[in-house]
Amino acid sequence: MGTPVKYLARYLGVLLLPVLLAACQTDDAGSTMSFTADANANQPYPTDYRPEMLAFLRTYLNNPVGVREAVIAEPVQRTVGGRVRYVSCLKFAERQSDGTYHDARERAILFVNGRLDRIIPNPGDECAGAVYAPFPEMEKMQR
Repeated sequence: MGTPVKYLARYLGVLLLPVLLAACQTDDAGSTMSFTADANANQPYPTDYRPEMLAFLRTYLNNPVGVREAVIAEPVQRTVGGRVRYVSCLKFAERQSDGTYHDARERAILFVNGRLDRIIPNPGDECAGAVYAPFPEMEKMQR
């Protein structure tokens, strides 16, 4: 059996742990830390956006082989969810499981801190006025 002092020390440790962890969540100014809290901070340009997008699309698409009509717009800064981010837009027709193709659909790729963050399947304002150029690397994708 343990002594009452041992139990008291263990009890206090359990009670103080959340307080100590909460203290680690603030920066010097006392605000909570967040990697995306900088609503209008300057975002770095995604310099490797094409290879990064291709790597992502290989896993995003059910079948990356046989993509047609692939076009891409260079990343531009847009406000998405109240935050200024770089967005690149894509249009392409993917091969369906029965071998047919639907019309080319538009998607937006969102970048945070110069890295691909997520895809927006049905973009609205994010791709308004996008200037597209051919994206032959996407049409040559393999599994």
